Amino acid sequence: MSFWQYVAGRRAQLLADAWQHASAVFQCMVVATLLGVVIGVLTYRREWAGNLAVTTTATLLTIPSLALLGLLVPLTGLGVAPTVTALVLYGLLPIVRNAVVGLRGVDPSLVDAAKGIGMSRAARLLRVELPLAWPPILTGIRVATQMLMGIAAVAAYASGPGLGNEIFRGVSSLGSANALNQVLAGTLGIIVLALLFDAAYVLIGRLTIPGGIRG
Repeated sequence: MSFWQYVAGRRAQLLADAWQHASAVFQCMVVATLLGVVIGVLTYRREWAGNLAVTTTATLLTIPSLALLGLLVPLTGLGVAPTVTALVLYGLLPIVRNAVVGLRGVDPSLVDAAKGIGMSRAARLLRVELPLAWPPILTGIRVATQMLMGIAAVAAYASGPGLGNEIFRGVSSLGSANALNQVLAGTLGIIVLALLFDAAYVLIGRLTIPGGIRG
């Protein structure tokens, strides 16, 4: 059976796996983005705190994904819970790092000007600092998403959802007629999803970042 015949015959299952994969990555990125930006906001003003936040999230990223899933399964069980936990933890580093760098890079004179016209600290953060820091934060989100697309495939080890199941089925049946087709279908599906997500982020950047800042 050729690869395209395999895809046509398994189209419904592949689309379901692709949807689950995209949904898991999207939802975990929403959580990781909220947590990452909050951590960045809480730590960027103090150098030691910002460095600690970046170092801690970088340390999490050094843990092999299979090892982290293996540690989480006894605590959370199989399925969605260990997948979500692992993906959120892995997605934090690029977002925290870029949030800290972006907020620290805001021109102090603009913050002082906002303070001079009576803006509160919260208003300065929401209306001046975060909008100016948004381009590097969005870059961090893009990087994190591309990472999680690949890491989410490993979640099949813990019975997680997504295209990783197709890859694992192929790897576990190497030598069979459709083993290569299964691995290839899962891998190409993840690549396509990664490209679609990245295209969406490019569009979001064009819609949310003023031309002057983007340039």
